[in-house]
Amino acid sequence: MLDRIDTPIGQAAVIHYTEADFQVLSPGSHVVCAVTGKAIPLDELKYWSFGRQEAYVDAIASVKAEQAANT
Repeated sequence: MLDRIDTPIGQAAVIHYTEADFQVLSPGSHVVCAVTGKAIPLDELKYWSFGRQEAYVDAIASVKAEQAANT
């Protein structure tokens, strides 16, 4: 995991998501939720889609993205 002291404040990280984990490709302090646009600190990131390579702020946003993808 990244050391927040070495991470520029306000810069979004570039992430590669897998089924069970994620890999930081470019350091940053957060990622942006694909549904809400809210910043998600990397140490709080729990929801993502590896198929769509998107992060979600919470389970509700994750379900909304899944529903939108299946319509």
